[in-house]
Amino acid sequence: MLRRVLFLSVLFTACSSPGPAPVPADTIWIGGDLVTIDAKNPRATALAARSGRIVEVGSDTDVLRHRGPSTVVVDLAGKTMLPGFLDGHSHFINSLSVASQANVYPPPFGKGDSVAGIVAALKQLQQDRGIGKGELIMAYGYDGNVLTDGRELCAADLDPHFPDNPVLVGHVSLHGAVLNSVALAKYGITAATETPAGGVILRKDGSNEPAGLLMETAYLPIFSQLPKPSPAELLVRLEQGQQIYAAAGITTAHEGASHLTDIAILKQGAQQKKLYLDVVAFPFVTDFEQVLRTHKASSFGRYDNRLKLAGVKVTLDGSPQGRTAFFTTPYLTGGPGGETDWKGEPTFPEAEIEKAFARVHQLGLPLIVHCNGDASIDMFLRCFEKAYGKDVTGDHRTGIIHSQFVRKDQLQKYREWNVIPSFYTEHTYFFATTHVENRGVEQAHFLSPMRAALDLGVRCSNHTDFNVAPIDQMFVVWSAVNRVSREGAVIGADQRITPLEALRAITLDTAYWYREETQKGSLETGKLADLVILDRNPLEVEPMAIKDIVVLETVKDGTTIYRKDAK
Repeated sequence: MLRRVLFLSVLFTACSSPGPAPVPADTIWIGGDLVTIDAKNPRATALAARSGRIVEVGSDTDVLRHRGPSTVVVDLAGKTMLPGFLDGHSHFINSLSVASQANVYPPPFGKGDSVAGIVAALKQLQQDRGIGKGELIMAYGYDGNVLTDGRELCAADLDPHFPDNPVLVGHVSLHGAVLNSVALAKYGITAATETPAGGVILRKDGSNEPAGLLMETAYLPIFSQLPKPSPAELLVRLEQGQQIYAAAGITTAHEGASHLTDIAILKQGAQQKKLYLDVVAFPFVTDFEQVLRTHKASSFGRYDNRLKLAGVKVTLDGSPQGRTAFFTTPYLTGGPGGETDWKGEPTFPEAEIEKAFARVHQLGLPLIVHCNGDASIDMFLRCFEKAYGKDVTGDHRTGIIHSQFVRKDQLQKYREWNVIPSFYTEHTYFFATTHVENRGVEQAHFLSPMRAALDLGVRCSNHTDFNVAPIDQMFVVWSAVNRVSREGAVIGADQRITPLEALRAITLDTAYWYREETQKGSLETGKLADLVILDRNPLEVEPMAIKDIVVLETVKDGTTIYRKDAK
């Protein structure tokens, strides 16, 4: 009997003795509404982080077990926490320059819906920055489709106001610009300049004289010559640029078409440890071989001081709003230069595309491809199948940027071949009327068809293409959920998705595309403590109110990198 008592006593002691003490956290957030994007644990109220990683997600009681003597406990007071947003496609390098350019977005994000508004914005920039005679004046966000003057902006509109300065007004597509006469002369664009294949040079009526607008391959040589920040300016601009992204709740930014000089700038910032966001960069195909001379293919795919060279970007066509996207059927409104029976053109010949794909596949690198029109997607599918062969169905996670006018049969190929579209649902707001005019109701209402893609089992991302559109992740979610145009019309109601699906597209599914799903995209133990705190829950507000949700704080690796109204 005594032995039995002793045995039970030892057993009780063993069963009741506490296990290992919970690891003390650096920071604990409690009292919140956590949308985890983790299907196994979808909602919680608290999270603990240590050394930049999540150590527990759960109830306040469970998470407070990680409270130590130096733990900072933050009361969320009912606010909503999500995983930090991953940027599904933008041009991060442009964030380094927009602070020194005039904003000529149309309302509500700017006043660029008239020639007078554009000129006023340029004049204000010239005055504010003290731009002297002969210096370049630049703007971003120009959209001729909403110009109340009923035509494209041209050099003649700018010349009287800027007789001594080259002026370049960047097209909202990022695929072109309007230049004044001083700028046209500076870059050698004259009546004798031939329009290159895949390019557009708008001419004055009745002559070969350039009117001001250059698009696609006609613009690329000018783009490559635009001034880059000096090393001293770089450090200041990197901070400004990253804050644009952090203010939108983004913790991983996308640099979607990196030229050699862009890579050099980002590399310098990384080496000086000035990056606090993760930046995923895709060298552009025209510069890729040069990039390889200093960055071996084996160095791609991993972060070095927060900069990751992730793969290669290839552009197959232009923009639908600029009427340079490549379609199988003609535009209803003709071409940007007055062309008839105009279907757009590929940016590069098909043989060159196939060769580029084969080179990327040979090196074992990820590929992202810009396609807007259905003809460019057809070309992608042909070249991809030829270049990848039996590996076309492998785990390559090839991304199709925009994929706006994808057909249903092409979506089926995406599913079969594990292709990941990064859609652009904001076009349903910004350019819906233009797309209806250019392409007709049926095509315009199947724009960026996220519902059809998800129903097929296609994983997809969504993006802003900043600085084509402002970097605003809540607006991205809002556009995918509501699909409402600037004029208030619903564009493709059957392609609406749920708020949770829209959030997943800018978190876990983008992380999967970047091969970072084990580290980012959901609030799970062991993942990076990349977090965003919102003033309201996107799953619980009225769908039309999602765009009004405010990012209050952004946390990267457990450290706050943005706080609204912080001084």
